[in-house]
This record gives sequence, structure tokens and C-alpha cells, in this order.
Amino acid sequence: MKPARQNTEAEIEAFSTVCQRLGGFEPRLSAEWCDGFIAALAAGPRVLAVDEWLPAMAGEAYDRAFADPEDRAAAEQALAVRAAALAVQLDAESIDEDPEALRLAPLMYVWDDAAREEAVKLDGLAPDEAAGLVTGGEWADGFFAALQSFSADWNADADEEAVAVFEELLGQVHALRLADGSDELAELVQRIYGEEGADRDRLVDEACWAVQDLRLWWVDHAPRPETRRVEKTPGRNDPCPCGSGRKYKKCHGAAA
Repeated sequence: MKPARQNTEAEIEAFSTVCQRLGGFEPRLSAEWCDGFIAALAAGPRVLAVDEWLPAMAGEAYDRAFADPEDRAAAEQALAVRAAALAVQLDAESIDEDPEALRLAPLMYVWDDAAREEAVKLDGLAPDEAAGLVTGGEWADGFFAALQSFSADWNADADEEAVAVFEELLGQVHALRLADGSDELAELVQRIYGEEGADRDRLVDEACWAVQDLRLWWVDHAPRPETRRVEKTPGRNDPCPCGSGRKYKKCHGAAA
């Protein structure tokens, strides 16, 4: 079993700095949002290289924020280091070997009443905007943005029962996007947790468990590659399969 890889403080600082610079050109690209985006990729059905997911995550902001080649390489390294840690945390074999261990450690800003008041005073947010700031909200937004960017990968071909499990797991992540005290959150909590209920801390934990379960779900339901049928190459003196009536060596085999 691979130990759950935790980034060092220096690695987290480097990652956050990259995301902060990206956020100067695209405000949604906070460290929390980007972390959710990358976590979704780590939980998904296939491994993506950084140069495949980075344009989908950052768009033009990456080219604008990191024009210098050396600066760009350092930024990509910081993102790759965080992605590698999340990949280990969501290693399917390790999760399966110890299903009681919560391995995923997301980067989330903790929003409480004091933090919301500060956002109103220092950042100029309207009180109703600040009320919508919830722990894990941006992370979940990033998570679902990755699903949208790679929707073809996440279009699972499974039976009705498996799809229901899949949607339930996504629902637990979606819960993080809902404002505390909202009717939608109350209905979701009632449906999933019943009378026991769930506070914000539990919602975060359950979302992390759900992401780990999603990783295992994809192990069982990953799309199978199409089987290629390789036709036997005709002999040089056999009739050409194109139907010309000529020998293969005089027709399509001449270029072989």
C-alpha cells in the first residue's frame, strides 16, 4: 500500500503562488478551485498528463501569467507536484486495501462567520455574497469544472444500479457547493443522512470519502478500449481484397 503522500509546506506554498498568479488573469483560479479540479482528474477513469489538463484548467491565463520559459517550467513543476500527491492519495489499490482510511487531504479555505465578516469589510463583498461562502464550495466548483472539461471520460457506461451509486457519490461532493441554511442543502442532507443530519465538517469528510469511492468506482467501470480487428494480409499472388480482380502484388500490395 502506498502511504498517503502529503505535500510539504514549501510545495503547498509554491502551488498556491502559481494559482494566485493565475487568479490575477482568471479570478476563479484560486488554489482551492484548482485543487478540486486536479483531484477530480486523480479520481477519474484515466491518467492525464499535465500538458493535457493544464490548458483545460487555466486556459489563456497560464500563457499570460507565465510567459518566461524558466518561470513557466517552475510553475508547471509546482502544479505537477501537487497533482502527483493527489494521485497517490487517490491510489485505488491503496484505498481498496484500507477502506477505513481517509487518504484525501484537500486544500480548502475555512469559512466561518468571522471570515465572512472580514470578506465584507476587507474585500467589499455584499453580505448576501459573503453568506454564500462555505468551506469546500470553491473546491467542489473546481471538481465539477474538471468533469465538464473531460465529460467524455466521465460518461460512464454502466447499469442502472451502478449509475445510481455514481450519481449519489457526485451528490455528496455537490453538497459542498450549497450554502449553509439553504433549502437545497437541507433537502440533500435529509435524503442522504436522514435525521442524523450533517454539519459542514461532516459534509467535507463525506465528500472526501465519496471521491475515494469514485476512484474505486472507476476501477470497476472504466471504459474498455475498443477491440481492433486486424485483417490477415493476403499473399502477394492472392486476389487483392479491394475487388479489382488483380493480384495483390500488382494492386494495393505494390505500395506495401
